[in-house]
Amino acid sequence: MNDRGDQCVDQRRCFVCLSGNEDDQTSPISDHNKAKKIKTKQIADVPKTERSPPYHLQRDNMATTLDVSRAELALVVMYLNKAEARDKLCRAIQYGSKFLSGGQPGTAQNVDKSTSLARKVFRLFKFVNDLHGLISPMPKGTPLPLVLLGKSKNALLSTFLFLDQIVWLGRSGIYKNKERAELLGRISLFCWMGSSVCTTLVEIGEIGRLSSSMKKIEKGLKNGNKYQDEEYRAKLKKSNERTLALIKSAMDIVVAAGLLQLAPKKITPRVTGAFGFTTSLISCYQLLPTRPKIKTP
Repeated sequence: MNDRGDQCVDQRRCFVCLSGNEDDQTSPISDHNKAKKIKTKQIADVPKTERSPPYHLQRDNMATTLDVSRAELALVVMYLNKAEARDKLCRAIQYGSKFLSGGQPGTAQNVDKSTSLARKVFRLFKFVNDLHGLISPMPKGTPLPLVLLGKSKNALLSTFLFLDQIVWLGRSGIYKNKERAELLGRISLFCWMGSSVCTTLVEIGEIGRLSSSMKKIEKGLKNGNKYQDEEYRAKLKKSNERTLALIKSAMDIVVAAGLLQLAPKKITPRVTGAFGFTTSLISCYQLLPTRPKIKTP
């Protein structure tokens, strides 16, 4: 009996030690359970905004960022692959250097001259583009004065680009008659100036036509919101684009006058450089490709 009693007492003590109910003693099992509960409570107390997102969400975010970067780089590659875009970037460098030099000899003027000569290579046989526009039919409904101005612009610009190739041959040493090359260069600048005047008048006429059509749309909508109408928004977008083209062509007239030195006291080389740099940036903006829409998960 005593042995059985002692065995029961030992078993009871073992159970008490494991459960931790005698003399405030705790067992390893109870300590582990308490630590687990405390840790779970601490995680639950952390705000959701401070918790790290799940791995699959992090992976999706990284993939989306990579897609955006890839799309942006593709746009840059597409933009730089255009010969016209590279020409306008060089034009910005050329007139920016002219603005910095102010007509005085130095590094900036050397950059201006070398870039001007390099740009002429980009324009080799470019006169064919405006020659094609000259013989192409105009859109139906275009008023006769705008048709004549548009064709005059194409003819003058094509002549400018053709004569500019002879200027390049003279400056590169292939064409030996420098005096005639300089004369043809001056005639080509007058042609460019005339084409800029025609472009300015065409843009003014087209903006007027767009304005009248937009007013008709407004009258048809009556009390409706005009900015929710797709046709009105398309007309407004075209009007903004033509307004920007009008500003560019009007400033190009000043640039041509500065290169021809028609008013050397008012249109100085620094003014010519400032106007040319501004129109170059406008041209670069007009050549920007449209951004594709990236589907988000």
